[in-house]
Amino acid sequence: MSRNAVWHDEYWLPLLQLYLRRPVGMKPLYSRPMVELSLELHIPPQSLQSRMKQIARLDEPRIERIWQTYSANPQKLARAVRLLREMKGFGAASEFYDGVEVQESFERDFRPLPEDQRFTPVMLILILDLYFQLTTITMVTSTPEVRQLARLLGLKASDVVEVLDVFQICDPYLGRSQVTLSPLLMPCQQVWQRMNDKEPQQLHALAEELKVFFLS
Repeated sequence: MSRNAVWHDEYWLPLLQLYLRRPVGMKPLYSRPMVELSLELHIPPQSLQSRMKQIARLDEPRIERIWQTYSANPQKLARAVRLLREMKGFGAASEFYDGVEVQESFERDFRPLPEDQRFTPVMLILILDLYFQLTTITMVTSTPEVRQLARLLGLKASDVVEVLDVFQICDPYLGRSQVTLSPLLMPCQQVWQRMNDKEPQQLHALAEELKVFFLS
């Protein structure tokens, strides 16, 4: 059974705290603090960013009240958020879903793969974007783009090349028939299928957004 993201009014407090973090204002969709709060609340980053826009506009009386109460008193806000986090049940504690199987969605993208702890699905998406920028003969550790992405992701260049090699098997245009024992084959195939309906420029735009996570 899946559980839809549920918004509670108390969630405005940690979101406001994030909004007020310097530089004050809207935060990038996939900035690390935004993603970390999303994982904590089990609310997708897109939904949090939409709520953050409401804070920026102060377009509801309850948001105005929260703003007037906390925006000029960050210590008071920090105490309120700390108390909220200490409350049992914050962030969808297990007792609220006792006996219910919770199916995660976006959360899995930012967690290590069960098949290989070096990688997350988000990393595979970034490497897939690089895949479409290179030719097969340049998918080697000495290629500057490979080394640059490896540094960004905190990987070895050989790790990135390993994934690029697996994507070559996933690529129907190459017609590679060789069998690989790599545990990365299935997660790479899953990412390939997910991104299959995107144009290269759409994939690249998504990758550029996701890079912010590793830069922040």
